[in-house]
Amino acid sequence: MKTLLLVAAAVVAAFLTIAQFGTAGWTRPPILAQQHGFRGTGMDQIQTKAGAAALKAANVAPAPAEPVEQGTDKAGAVYQNVQVLKDVSVEEFNRLMASMTEWVAPEQGCTYCHNTENMADDSLYQKKVARRMIQMVQHINTSWKEKHVGEAGVNCYTCHRGQPVPKNIWFENPGPNYKTAFTPRNNGQNMASATVGLSSLPYDVMTEYFGKKDIDNNVIRVNATTALPETKGKPIQAAEKTFGLMIHMSSALGVNCTYCHNTRAISDWSQSTPQRTLAWHAIRMVRDLNGDYIEPLTATFPANRLGPTGDAPKLNCATCHNGQNKPLAGAHVVETYPELTQVTAEAGAAPAKDGEMPAPAPAPSPPPQ
Repeated sequence: MKTLLLVAAAVVAAFLTIAQFGTAGWTRPPILAQQHGFRGTGMDQIQTKAGAAALKAANVAPAPAEPVEQGTDKAGAVYQNVQVLKDVSVEEFNRLMASMTEWVAPEQGCTYCHNTENMADDSLYQKKVARRMIQMVQHINTSWKEKHVGEAGVNCYTCHRGQPVPKNIWFENPGPNYKTAFTPRNNGQNMASATVGLSSLPYDVMTEYFGKKDIDNNVIRVNATTALPETKGKPIQAAEKTFGLMIHMSSALGVNCTYCHNTRAISDWSQSTPQRTLAWHAIRMVRDLNGDYIEPLTATFPANRLGPTGDAPKLNCATCHNGQNKPLAGAHVVETYPELTQVTAEAGAAPAKDGEMPAPAPAPSPPPQ
């Protein structure tokens, strides 16, 4: 009898709740669903139409600057201390400089990077960093064109979005007690960190997977490929770090697991979407960029731009994607800037004080199937 009364009360409460929502005018928001995988497997992305529209509006690529007629004079012959773009025409050089100002420092203007009384002066660290960043953009648009960024390419706005410092950067996270030299026994987790979606997973997965230049290390492997273990397995912490990285990639791109994986066989490449291969290359591209372009600039940045352990601000998936599966909704941002789609100067041509490094290695081969 008591059980029947409890069931009846629950039914009445449910009806009252439904009636309350109906009276208040509550309705299910319009849904936008996009299928990205095999039919019948639930491999689709679901958003509210309002949320998708707001995200699209926040990721609009700026219109390119008006085209210019190329002259015969080269920037390196007309201006002093032009190192990366010295073989670009003066007209294209000035057009790119104006565009970079709008992409990176629209409020600060030219003075953010330049001493306007002596434009050749390298005393501002921003100019040294900008020079290296131009080389990084050229490297992305050439070495990583086929394997990740495609014809759309990237420019300074892809990451900066009109701000001198991109919104989504990361530093090494030493934990809450690093100043006292006390080693916390929390396995680097159980802290609310936006890096891993405020979960209890390890909070410094970026250092593990995005801060290592050696692409052969820290390979992500969790699922076994045989019914019984044939070799010594990995500790549970390795799986937790992998899940933390997956959560970062999911939130950075605004997608769920099925965007890359078929959840009936997470580890099977043959049942995964092409996006998984793109993501495989993306991880290695981020390591490449952080290792060859960002970390060597550590000594160039002032102390207030460094992290708690003295490391440089590095990039991850969210730096470019900003919540979309394709940065800036897949807009082609380099077609009208040919100087960003080719290597205009050998990396390492600039003085060592400017943080120049040897030419980076080519992009790695596709993952084993």
